[in-house]
Amino acid sequence: MASGTQKEKGGVELTARLLNRELSTLEYNARLLDLASDPTVPLLERVKMCRFFSSNLDEFFMVRVAGLLGQAAAGVVVHSADGLAPETALLAIRDRARQLTERQARIWRKELLPALAEAGIVIARVSELDADELTQLEAHFEREIFAVLTPLGVGPGQPFPYISGLSLSLGVLARDPESGEERFARVKVPEGLPRFLPVGSRGRLLPLEQVIGHFLDWLFPGMEIVERSVFRVTRDADFEVSDEADDLLEAVELELHRRRFGDVVRLEVSSSTSQGMLERLQQGLDVEGDLVYEIHGPLDLADLDELSDLPHPELKYDPAPGATAPRLVRAKKPRELFAEIRRGEFLVHQPYDSFATSFEAFVRAAAHDPDVIAMKTAVYRTSGDSPLVPALIACAEEGKQSVCLVELKARFDEHRNIEWSRALEQAGVHVVYGFPDLKVHAKMTLIVRREGNMLRRYVHVGTGNYHAETARSYEDLSLFTADPEIAADIASLFNYLTGFGRPVRYKKILVAPFGLRARLVERIRAVAHAAADGKQARILIKVNALTDQALIDELYAASHAGASIEIVSRSICMLRPGVPGLSENISVRSIIGRFLEHSRVYAFEIDDAVELYFGSADLMTRNLDRRIEVLVPVEQLRLRQEVIAMFDSALSDNTAAWQLAADGTWTRLSVGKGERAHNHQLNLQRRARVRSRRAAAARNRNS
Repeated sequence: MASGTQKEKGGVELTARLLNRELSTLEYNARLLDLASDPTVPLLERVKMCRFFSSNLDEFFMVRVAGLLGQAAAGVVVHSADGLAPETALLAIRDRARQLTERQARIWRKELLPALAEAGIVIARVSELDADELTQLEAHFEREIFAVLTPLGVGPGQPFPYISGLSLSLGVLARDPESGEERFARVKVPEGLPRFLPVGSRGRLLPLEQVIGHFLDWLFPGMEIVERSVFRVTRDADFEVSDEADDLLEAVELELHRRRFGDVVRLEVSSSTSQGMLERLQQGLDVEGDLVYEIHGPLDLADLDELSDLPHPELKYDPAPGATAPRLVRAKKPRELFAEIRRGEFLVHQPYDSFATSFEAFVRAAAHDPDVIAMKTAVYRTSGDSPLVPALIACAEEGKQSVCLVELKARFDEHRNIEWSRALEQAGVHVVYGFPDLKVHAKMTLIVRREGNMLRRYVHVGTGNYHAETARSYEDLSLFTADPEIAADIASLFNYLTGFGRPVRYKKILVAPFGLRARLVERIRAVAHAAADGKQARILIKVNALTDQALIDELYAASHAGASIEIVSRSICMLRPGVPGLSENISVRSIIGRFLEHSRVYAFEIDDAVELYFGSADLMTRNLDRRIEVLVPVEQLRLRQEVIAMFDSALSDNTAAWQLAADGTWTRLSVGKGERAHNHQLNLQRRARVRSRRAAAARNRNS
């Protein structure tokens, strides 16, 4: 696919320098299927991986594929950074997505279903029920399901119905036995009902769509059911808010309404669907054949959380509540917490360290401590059970300055953010919505406290959202500090975001889009120059995704200069490692396990000197140029050593790590002969527990 006229860099064709972003995304989902098929993973955790695969693929089609389809329809001929035209990329995506969905269906049918049945969780068919179970099912259908269903026929005066995105439907072909007339009808599978219905006492669970299909004669009395087929539509769900929007809240609400009516980007149909039924669906939905995906199993396995949440602890990972961070073991009261931060900054590593006894305790302290006079926070996503919103409201009610910067454009959380931002405003919190053209993705909280005759600022900066639920399953780092310069930087950034003015020069933090990119380039080049001078030079990067072409080129140059570069990229990586003359000194791995690796960390080593940052920014163009992001420096030697030890552990994993090859394939690492098994996440769990126990023991000795 490379053009013969393209220039070369380092002897490598431009189009060969990068991997395709969309295909790299699909390979991340392939790794999830590796875990779904791994018998060493607890059974319901494997089911959960199947669920993640489906929900990820839904979002991929709603956003990435939708964008490519739009480019192709508009006749865009510009190739992506890796050299693929939209039409070529769409063909490759279609082939790989089909392979993966077929693999998921095989795993579900041949591995997970038998294993679930052996464990007493039987996903059954109606035909497998005995007479008593059928009687019970019919009573349940009449009582709980029938009244909710609405058959929508297609015929004279009845146009093809609107099909909402991601909804599961039955396509029905019914015939009048007297006239012989056949009509198509759609029956939506209600979203407010459980997807799996328990029946009888033998542990039988029936998919809701099968139950509805069995009782279709209730919906079409006197008709013959010629065919029933399950189908599902995915629609374009991406949107952009105009840079000129005067009212950001109103603009986002308008775009959310438009999202419901986005173009169809995928039509999934059950493998039993006849050609005639498929043609009716394609005509009614105005869908071409290249958007049709035949599924050899149940559709919409994103609903598998109903199974993974079943009360079967023996089929899940052991509970792993985060330990209280050692520096917080002694902080039982708000004043003690602030005194501990004042004593010296410290790190918290979730979920190994507890979110509840760290950040949640921090915002509760702001609400309850009478010496606190202000709290400001920036929220991208949060949860209903987080104490952050109540703490902001409590501060406002106490007359404290209470400010919340809400990102209304957090994809697929827009409705939730609009709802609770209004609740905050009604309680007297100052709510700010940011900018139409920049998403505020930074995770930062500032608390101002009166201490004697002065004011002191306390800061939390992290890599993760202030979301109580994901804090138990996402791996993230955060820093608690009272460092005056960092605190002043964060205060200045809040003022820029809520007020009117130009961004200032920040003393310590790196802020996108105002200088973060330039600083990363500067540090990469410094390491490259050191390597060229014969010094020990290494770059360590841990991100969710690596796609920015300019930064990739800088890393290639550093590798060519002799620097060692080790990258942990959980999902997407467009950098092509291990190419002679280009990236032979770069290695890339992905770690996928119980917890979602979510922290973003950057370390630059020259001999014994280490400069280290972490924060909200991935190495993606959108993060570096179109979002407000913050990286905070880790300056204390002991804290830097903690983070480097985390890297060393991740780079030693040989049970839950995949290595990226130059051709874009990922290979799962295994324990070699004579090696000890090392699981990075289990290792960090053990370390956190040991540290917390030691801190508690020391506290008891001193009390």
